[in-house]
Formats: sequence, structure tokens, C-alpha cells
Amino acid sequence: MTGQQEAIRHTFVVGLRNAHALEEEALSLLDRQIERLAHYADVEVRLRSHRGETERQIQRLETILDGLGESASAFKDATMKLGGNVAAMMHALAPDEILKNCFANAAFEAFEVASYKALIVMAEQGGFKTALPLLEETLREEQAMVTFLDETLPLVVQRYLALRSSGETASH
Repeated sequence: MTGQQEAIRHTFVVGLRNAHALEEEALSLLDRQIERLAHYADVEVRLRSHRGETERQIQRLETILDGLGESASAFKDATMKLGGNVAAMMHALAPDEILKNCFANAAFEAFEVASYKALIVMAEQGGFKTALPLLEETLREEQAMVTFLDETLPLVVQRYLALRSSGETASH
């Protein structure tokens, strides 16, 4: 293996581990949000669906790592899960929790899309052909979530404003 190949492989493995930790954080965020969406059923349904996708995405990443003789980073996973729980708890204290979650979710999903695009380039450059369909499937799921969040934001804001103006709890 040449120095360039080693560098690509190393960067790819680190990227896979980071993505795995990111998906673990996503599970924490999703779990905290799903349990607090009384007034936003359409968002709850989509987040529950995306939670299942996220579990499958973690399995895909583990498959790729296993194929490379590598494993996820337990430290990164634990750290990111903790970060996800703290972020969700901070938003839960806000009277506009649903809006903050929508903004954070949009940013988080855009970050995931960029991460998977980069992993695909690394897989192509490194010749990790078996990883490509798995990464591409995840990328499509993340892009679909970005689209959902983008299309749903105006509806969530309208519902939030309607609930607030009628004196109801609108935060979640």
C-alpha cells in the first residue's frame, strides 16, 4: 500500500467513525424530540421514520468498518450521544422548543449530507467500491430528510404561531 493509499484509508476510517458517532448523536436527538411533539404529529411521524433510517445507517457504517477490519469508536459514540442529549434538553427549556429543534435539525441534516458526500469521494478515491452503495443509500435518506425539513418549516412556524396566539402551549 502506498503512502497515498494509506492516507486515504486512514481518512476514510476516521470519517466512518465520525459518521457513526454522528448517527448515534442523531438517535439521541430524535428520541428526545419524538417524545415531545404533542402538537406536531406530522413531524413526529417523520422523525420516527427517520429514527429507523438512522438505525439502518449505523448498521451500514458498521458493515463498512467491519469490511475494513475496523470498528466504531466507543468514545466518540458516547461523547456525541451525550452532546445530543444536552442539546435536546437545552431546547426543551425554551418556550419555542419546536422552532429551535427545526433549525437545529436542518443544520444537523445538512452536516450529515456533507459528511456522506465526502465519504463517497473518499470511497471512490480509495477504491472501496463495496462501501459506495451503502453510503449512497444513506445520502439519499439524509437528502430526503433535508427536503422534508425544508418543506415542513413554514407549516411548523404557522402552527406554532396559531397555538401561541390562542394561548396554548406551542413549544412542543
